[in-house]
Amino acid sequence: MTDAARDETATPLLPPRATADGTHRRILEAALVRFGERGFHGVSVREIAEAAGVRASSVYAHLESKEQLLFQLMLIGHEEHHEMLRMALLEAGSDPIEQLTELARAHVRLHGTYSLLARVANREMAALSPESRLRILDVRRASEQLFTDVIGRGLRMGVFHVDDEWLGFAAIGSMGLRVAEWWSDDLGYDVEQVADTYATFAVRLLTG
Repeated sequence: MTDAARDETATPLLPPRATADGTHRRILEAALVRFGERGFHGVSVREIAEAAGVRASSVYAHLESKEQLLFQLMLIGHEEHHEMLRMALLEAGSDPIEQLTELARAHVRLHGTYSLLARVANREMAALSPESRLRILDVRRASEQLFTDVIGRGLRMGVFHVDDEWLGFAAIGSMGLRVAEWWSDDLGYDVEQVADTYATFAVRLLTG
């Protein structure tokens, strides 16, 4: 059975911005599952092709290399993360505490909803070519900037208390990243409950 035969009621492996369909999408999903299980270097193109129900030559008809396949997945993950943060900030009010709350919620929501994609995106940076890595890092830095701008503004207003705005972001960001490693439906917590709780933790961290 290929990965394309997964339960249709399950959370999609890829977010809506992954517009590839047909064979291309099956290849992306098959690669994502296997990179998540064994890492980029532990998976061959032939294995990905077999899981997607195609020949290895079909993979190269859609992508130049295995590394390009990883790059596409990582770009989808990082861009989805950035867009969720950006929309959360736009929908928040002007209060830095509210803004931080919504950013933290969005950060955790991404890592819980698309946990496999998040794990691959966060673990496999070293496997990318220098050019691809720079592209991903540009998106990552833009996401970091959304957090640090809010934290910096909160510090100037006297509502946040932390020695360094980037370290404040790093603590909150790292806390959210771990959600992708442990969260599952079996634990009895839904993603929104986890996101709300972690957002409360984030605010306490900077206002305590």
